[in-house]
Amino acid sequence: MLTIKEYTVEEIKDPFGIIEGDRYEFILFIDVPEDDELYNEKGIYIKALFGVNGEESKVIKYDLFEVETNQYLDFDLEEDEEVELKEFCKTHLTVED
Repeated sequence: MLTIKEYTVEEIKDPFGIIEGDRYEFILFIDVPEDDELYNEKGIYIKALFGVNGEESKVIKYDLFEVETNQYLDFDLEEDEEVELKEFCKTHLTVED
């Protein structure tokens, strides 16, 4: 289960109209229990690219990073966590100007 402490979302602009639909970049700072294999004492965040095209929405790509160093972490979320990530992004598309 993902515990998201804070997040940011930014719409990715496509001035040339190359990409179909809308794209958003999410940065999600997560709280990971010490007994979880993802645990890192320096903290972890997820950088996710989320796409919306009409009624279809999906996580296009995500990566995990260490908060303190911004170092890429070569881990994947579990399938249920990926579903949670998609649902979170889908319900938090509001970009504050």
